Amino acid sequence: MLRTVFLLTTWLLTTALAVAAQPDLELIMSDPDWIGNPPTDAYWSEDGQFVYYSQKREGENFSDLYRIAVDGGSSESVAPGDESASSNGSRVYSSDRQQVAWVHRGDIMLRNLASGETRQLTRTAAEESTPLFMVDGRALAFVRDGQHFIHEFDSGLQAQAADLRFEQDPAAEPDFDALRAQQLRNLATLRRERQREEAERAHEEERRAGDPAAAPAPIYISEEWEEVQRSLSPSGRYLLLVVRDKEAEEGQAGKMPNYVTADGYTAISETRRRVGRSLPPPQTLLLVDLASGSVSTVAYEPLPGYDSDPLAQLRKSAVRWHVREGADQEQVEALVKAPEQRPLTVERIEWNHEGSLAAVQLRAIDNKDRWLATLEPGEGRLRPQHRLNDPAWINWDHNEFGWLPDGRTLWYLSEESGYSHLYSKAVDQRRARQLTGGDFVVREPALDPAGEWFYLVANRSHPGNYEVYRVAASGGELEQLTELDGVVGFSLSPAGDQLLLTRSYIDRHEDLYIQAAATDASARQLTDTVSDAFKAVDWVIPEIVEVPSSHVEAPIYSKVYLPPDHQQGEAYPAVMFVHGAGYTQNAHRGWPYYFREFMFHTLLANEGYVVIDMDYRASKGYGRDWRTAIYRNMGRPELEDFRDGVNWLVHNYGVDPGRVGIYGGSYGGFMTFMALFLEPDLFAAGAALRPVADWMHYEYFYTANILNTPEVDPEAYHRSSPINYVQNLEAPLLIASGMQDDNVFFQDSVLVLQRLIELKKEDFEIAIYPLDPHGFVHPESWLDEYRRIYKLMQANLR
Repeated sequence: MLRTVFLLTTWLLTTALAVAAQPDLELIMSDPDWIGNPPTDAYWSEDGQFVYYSQKREGENFSDLYRIAVDGGSSESVAPGDESASSNGSRVYSSDRQQVAWVHRGDIMLRNLASGETRQLTRTAAEESTPLFMVDGRALAFVRDGQHFIHEFDSGLQAQAADLRFEQDPAAEPDFDALRAQQLRNLATLRRERQREEAERAHEEERRAGDPAAAPAPIYISEEWEEVQRSLSPSGRYLLLVVRDKEAEEGQAGKMPNYVTADGYTAISETRRRVGRSLPPPQTLLLVDLASGSVSTVAYEPLPGYDSDPLAQLRKSAVRWHVREGADQEQVEALVKAPEQRPLTVERIEWNHEGSLAAVQLRAIDNKDRWLATLEPGEGRLRPQHRLNDPAWINWDHNEFGWLPDGRTLWYLSEESGYSHLYSKAVDQRRARQLTGGDFVVREPALDPAGEWFYLVANRSHPGNYEVYRVAASGGELEQLTELDGVVGFSLSPAGDQLLLTRSYIDRHEDLYIQAAATDASARQLTDTVSDAFKAVDWVIPEIVEVPSSHVEAPIYSKVYLPPDHQQGEAYPAVMFVHGAGYTQNAHRGWPYYFREFMFHTLLANEGYVVIDMDYRASKGYGRDWRTAIYRNMGRPELEDFRDGVNWLVHNYGVDPGRVGIYGGSYGGFMTFMALFLEPDLFAAGAALRPVADWMHYEYFYTANILNTPEVDPEAYHRSSPINYVQNLEAPLLIASGMQDDNVFFQDSVLVLQRLIELKKEDFEIAIYPLDPHGFVHPESWLDEYRRIYKLMQANLR
């Protein structure tokens, strides 16, 4: 640590020099505070005159709150006593926009915008959340301890909206029992006591019903269920309740040991469950009438395709596969058979302003369907509005939806055209209106207060360049508003006339900008939080290139880092970096999630390496077909892209095909395994960091999208898991894993290690990090890991 402090101090002093020095590994992998800490969680003041944001304090794990005037000036720290003076990012408005409510430190605040009066409605140790104005504007609902409460503005009364109890109704007639019936027939005393109990309950219910000061009567929900989520209508009359079977079997949890503890004893913690051990429990949607106390189940049968089984053919293939592997056919058939009812989850519920209609988004647990339906409480029946079906899997991004101000028209994102785009649909019409279209991705739509414009982020000009656009809610041309180049996000001002922008570039993390919400406006920078020390470095800025694909018509967008003195005709070693997650994007013009790797690639380029970072098939930002190219076949299309990338470097930048290395973490570690095991001639060395070795050990919600489940699709798991191909390893391999990784278990690395030992392989090493999770948190671990990667490449590629 003393060496780290010394180097950091020396580095800061050298920034005054005219010629920028170049960083070493120790600086690159040190605490990123040296880069400067970007503004986070930015939001507008209600009058649009100030912007508030949080910023991590240097050397600490917590952040401070700042504000800056929109018309210029310096940022100023907001004292704790002044934090409640402005509503924050949790704010909601009444329908007439005369009142605003928000959550401050777990309590509910309310401001009258006409008078400026601010009232604190709660001050409790409990966490209050989810403020909701009632349709008459005279009350505000919020959630405390899982229950809805309603605060009446005039009286100040705070009342519980409903008393839902997940237990047996004491007044309900018990199921028939012969012994109980005999006891009541034979013993008059028991009959008399029972009658008195019933009379007492009836009397109490009558008194409660006639007493306006009484709390709401209990509404009994089956004791077999547990609550998942609830949504109160703005009318206060209805509640939509999502429940699941309380006894549902979710499979055995993983166990993770920690050997480095303060008390010296090994600590064991539970982690996530594995895919296929048990399906996520299906969810049931209940409609609760708070006036009558009635509870009804909302049927899913109206949803188109609900009664289908998209896995039917795979179930038949699975039986043959498992039987061929020695399983009992009867047992397998029972294991893989389709459930009697297709299990669904309720993703989100949105009421219109009046509370007369609820929009409900539902998703099939098999990941092939997503529905948007409306429900009129008095009718109690789902009316399908939109079905998104995908034979591979429904994208887990781009699922936003909401209501237009008329309360009868929905807007939503859908990938049905092949790219995420914006649509609107009147609930009483069959056809939807497509508001945006083209071979680009739309995300993060926001409707202005007047309901006239949608503002959104799109990569229309280039897959890696995200700018802010707008389109009229009634339809029309998509208009570009920002031209900042990079990755831009936005927040619309309360009046809808200004944009608070976040903009990052390849070598600059996010900072705040301000711009009028108009086509002829330009942006002005509000904050500059990148340190002078970081700016002083002559970073190698990669070029984003289009690598031709030999398998699909679309190019493979990639970042290429070249040595500053790169010369045609020279032979160069190369390193391929593989981004994680599969479905993420790294060949964009913004500050990368992999910022340490960006700095590391400058170091490698300065050492004479060519570095390539590919958005291989499965990556984000390129549409549905690019995303789903790996369905039931993880690791194979990506390897085809890798070979195209290596060949392209050889032909264009003088890379020696015999001196190419590969490394990456998480999905990148998985792909490093697949590359070294399945294409042993392609790479001369590889480093697999926190790698997936066997997809049967990963979690459901990610893996089952792409590979279904091991029981139903064993062939996909076998084909896609590196553990089955370890015998093909020839090149030197480094495995690096954190032992506290509750995402990709350390066990994955151990399993590969055991296979390497059994196979008597020699040229490998494993580095373990006892205290680090999936994303390392200790600078010493980062340094050790990347020092080993650097040495691996130096030893095998130079």
